[in-house]
Amino acid sequence: MDVTRQPTRRDVARGVAAIAAASAVACPSIAQSAARVVVIGGGFGGASCARALRRLDAALRITLIEPKRTFTACPFSNEVIAGLRGMAAQQFTYDKIVAEGVTVIAQAAMTVDPQVRAVGLADGNILAYDRLVLAPGIDLRFDALPGYDEAASARMPHAWQAGEQTMLLREQLEAMDDGGVVVLAVPAAPLRCPPAPYERASLIAHFLKARKPRSKVLVLDAKDGFPQQRLFENAWKELYPGMIERIALSQGGRVISVDPATNTIVTDFGNYAAQVANVIPPQKAGRIAGIAGAADNTGWCPINPATFESKLVPNIHVIGDACIAGQIPKSASAAHAQARACAAAVVNLISGKSTDMPRLNGACYNTVAPGYAFSLSGIYQPKDGQFAEVEGSTSAVDAPREVRRQEAENAQTWFRTITVDAFG
Repeated sequence: MDVTRQPTRRDVARGVAAIAAASAVACPSIAQSAARVVVIGGGFGGASCARALRRLDAALRITLIEPKRTFTACPFSNEVIAGLRGMAAQQFTYDKIVAEGVTVIAQAAMTVDPQVRAVGLADGNILAYDRLVLAPGIDLRFDALPGYDEAASARMPHAWQAGEQTMLLREQLEAMDDGGVVVLAVPAAPLRCPPAPYERASLIAHFLKARKPRSKVLVLDAKDGFPQQRLFENAWKELYPGMIERIALSQGGRVISVDPATNTIVTDFGNYAAQVANVIPPQKAGRIAGIAGAADNTGWCPINPATFESKLVPNIHVIGDACIAGQIPKSASAAHAQARACAAAVVNLISGKSTDMPRLNGACYNTVAPGYAFSLSGIYQPKDGQFAEVEGSTSAVDAPREVRRQEAENAQTWFRTITVDAFG
């Protein structure tokens, strides 16, 4: 999670004055020389949207607000945890986005005033907008699991936001004794990248098989089923027999509390002591979405799927993990597709043109061992106020190893393609 200083009294005073000034100019700027679009969040959704806006309309004044100067990607971070990939391969700067004419501000957005269309930054400055795109990703609900808070994550890493937590989990795996148990606690849906916990279990097992073969992986799951379950379970039997055990919801797998001092995870039916505990807590839309009033009581943001406009706040659009997108899973691929469709909608709305009905493509690759992957893909369109899957496919359960090898190569190609399109 992004950590920023709290605004001082001087910041607040400056902010109030700036908002008052902004109110005089923050009304729709159709009559001005260029409309102002502010994008908050520099992940796959926000970065892709900013670049797409620039490509669609060179006259727009586009500002991307992102406090981190380097983006660390979650896709393939499970390979970093397993020691198969370096962290540098996950990191991207905003240099090429700046070079294309997008203003990038390395500050956290602290306030949103929809009435005057203004965003307040951590340094006290105020930005006016005509359209605001929120792409804040997720925040972790540290209040949702007794015993687990931000301090506890230093002992029981979640590694669900890539970066320091990714490396912490990797270091714990490297330091653990052979014969130890790695416990993954998986929350109920919705969550970012639903298949990712099971990919992580697979790649941790790969690491253990090579380095600590007497160790095991235990998955405590708050769900009975999960995406591509047969594919994962078949791979576990083939590659890691006896190493991965999963306890589903109906078997007592829902985690109800944790004790970081003893690395103990408590479920409805029993307690489990872990040498390494990977606790993935429940999630919600990134903090600024709530501040803007775009999140409902579920913690996520309802949108109009035709334009990605918030159903709660005018002139604000929400994309990526933060939005309620129906059958589209929360993933980098989905955020990227939504970003481009949202950019087109924003340009049309600013120019007074009708918006096209979006048709989004999504793909998800899961790697269970080097050279062994499978995938699912879908095409999604608005239906009954949500996105519905109109076409979908998944890897065959009985595919030969050569197909799995080819899908692993396809996964690498997909990652290179999406990162180039988002970050240059």
